[in-house]
Amino acid sequence: MTAKVIDGKAFAATVRGKVAVHVSRLKADHNITPGLAVVLVGEDPASQVYVRSKGKMTLEVGMKSVEHKLDIETPEADLLALIEQLNNDPEIHGILVQLPLPKHLNEDLVINSISPAKDVDGFHISNVGLLSTGQKSMVPCTPLGCLMMLRDHHGSISGMNAVVIGRSNIVGKPMAQLLLNDSCTVTIAHSRTKDLPDVVRGADIVIAAVGRPEMVPGDWIKKGATVIDVGINRVEKPEGGTRLVGDVDYASCAEVAGAITPVPGGVGPMTIACLLANTVTACSRANGLVEPEGLTA
Repeated sequence: MTAKVIDGKAFAATVRGKVAVHVSRLKADHNITPGLAVVLVGEDPASQVYVRSKGKMTLEVGMKSVEHKLDIETPEADLLALIEQLNNDPEIHGILVQLPLPKHLNEDLVINSISPAKDVDGFHISNVGLLSTGQKSMVPCTPLGCLMMLRDHHGSISGMNAVVIGRSNIVGKPMAQLLLNDSCTVTIAHSRTKDLPDVVRGADIVIAAVGRPEMVPGDWIKKGATVIDVGINRVEKPEGGTRLVGDVDYASCAEVAGAITPVPGGVGPMTIACLLANTVTACSRANGLVEPEGLTA
């Protein structure tokens, strides 16, 4: 068996297309332009690239893009004041503070200062609680992207056995909750899980989000299972230089899986696409309008 490759790059383009259509309707029918504000503190090179990409794609779908680049020594009070200003700005519907923050800033405090309705990263404690109780919330972008790809591939995932490897607040926990909300039977596995290979072998769906390069080999995968690889790890090549790999050993897993996401080109492109989807959803909710179909959990 050779697994079907789930093309995240192509699917993300489809999602951005749906966002663009909804944005054009908001403009034409209601004279509303969704606005996304991104706050970057410091000059982390990876964060700068990511923020530029977000800004470019925000404009491409017709939304308003605002960037606030702050000095690495910015006092916490100044950052909180900026967030409060954005919370009160009616033209801003989504606020994202790029992580990680410099060590002198309290990430939990900063995240929870964002209005839950504008928290397009889905990290605010109120959104975490709403998601965990099955209520309407803003959903973290990466897990939302994974869910969209699973629904697209399977149609329905109700009743399927899913194993999430990793228990982070950003991916593992919300991913498990989304799967549970879609009526999967869910196991969260992690570094302390006993007999991890056997646990994974029972899964119809495997979500690898542990941050260890090529940790999951093909002999852990049930024949025909769907493998969603969230990992993005840079490793050295024997001939010199580096390459990107996921948390699963792609070559061996692709031989037995029914479907698999590649790295790069799988989950990664979906994260920004879902950020845009969350922004247009937040805008629709803020104005009491119909939410975009197919772009929410």
